[in-house]
Amino acid sequence: MLNVGKIEEGFVLDHIPAGKAMYLYRHLGLDRRDCPVAIIKNARSNAMGKKDILKVECPVGTLDLDALAFIDHNITVNVIRDGEIIEKKKLDLPKQLVDIIRCNNPRCITSVEHELPHIFYLADESRQIYRCRYCDVKYDERDGEEFPLG
Repeated sequence: MLNVGKIEEGFVLDHIPAGKAMYLYRHLGLDRRDCPVAIIKNARSNAMGKKDILKVECPVGTLDLDALAFIDHNITVNVIRDGEIIEKKKLDLPKQLVDIIRCNNPRCITSVEHELPHIFYLADESRQIYRCRYCDVKYDERDGEEFPLG
């Protein structure tokens, strides 16, 4: 049995699909933070078979919940204070994304006006489709640069 120590203040990202922890680690900017992070890969799960878990010892306010929900809204965020879970947050797809993904339409105003924020709105929740607020082009992760922008 693997034993990873308890954290005093921070958050635990649970129900991450197996093999996706490192992707989340990079895209949430955890590699650029000076805080302890435990990455548990392929943990046993009754519901999922296998899952990954991230334990991060830093305030939950440093976590971009919109980016996390965009990546996978099925992940559970457990908020830890004084070594105890004080809240379990279920994520919903954000209605709007600001500076998380970028528009790849060369005719979009954001390709000329670089200081404009990249804003996408949730156009179809059932199919998880986001569109650029400026040019209405659909975001396609296969066409785009990796996110987040920051």
